[in-house]
Amino acid sequence: MLAEALRRLPNENYLYYADTRHVPYGNKSREEVRGHVLDAAAEIMRHDVKALVIACNTATSVAIRDLRAMYGIPIIGMEPAVKPAVAMTGPAGKRVLVLATPLTLGQGKYAELVSRVDDGHVVDSLALPELVEKCERLEFDGEGVSGLLREKLAGADLKRYAAVVLGCTHFPFYRPVLEGLLPPHIRLLDGAEGTVRRLEQVLKENDLLHPGGSGEVTFLSSGGNAEDLRRMERAFAYIRGVAAGDSCFAARHHMDKR
Repeated sequence: MLAEALRRLPNENYLYYADTRHVPYGNKSREEVRGHVLDAAAEIMRHDVKALVIACNTATSVAIRDLRAMYGIPIIGMEPAVKPAVAMTGPAGKRVLVLATPLTLGQGKYAELVSRVDDGHVVDSLALPELVEKCERLEFDGEGVSGLLREKLAGADLKRYAAVVLGCTHFPFYRPVLEGLLPPHIRLLDGAEGTVRRLEQVLKENDLLHPGGSGEVTFLSSGGNAEDLRRMERAFAYIRGVAAGDSCFAARHHMDKR
């Protein structure tokens, strides 16, 4: 999400807050996650931000209504990119596979989204909480990742799918691995592009664009320690390489870990 925001809005300055103390959210209860998100937002608001992007489908689904009622700034949420994925299925009877956390898939907000856009009943869902845990450990490649994905996808007839939706903001880190495992006809989609377009629109509507900024990024975490910040910076460098389509980046990242 941050990489896409910097690409589209390079003159804005960003504060990126990671709730490292409480992740992963996807297998917690709704009320647990709601409490953590409200606490995170309260901390973020201490820094005089002009807009808030909830860069997590799970957090959006459980807390965005509360946050909008509590704060007087634009608050932009996320949802899995199901609508554009369904549009790709065409008349050939292809399907869409949504990869997400159990909590996201179990929320009424997700069910409402699918019901609204999936007239042909072509959307299937697959929970991948283990991938979030690997991402938090900065395990982006290697046999542990590819083996997990092969195992989880083994029951899906991939010839039937036109698109796979990365329905968790951790999952774009695994785009290179998925591209190597999925048939070439399958498109990978995530919600970052649409969310950042909405952010840009809201900033324009509220005369909040910052044409003279430098694209400065400040990292904060609920863990509040230097190791958390180093891990966040390393993860951000990795995802920027993935977003830029740097085919050699994963190999360099693997060597750097040694």
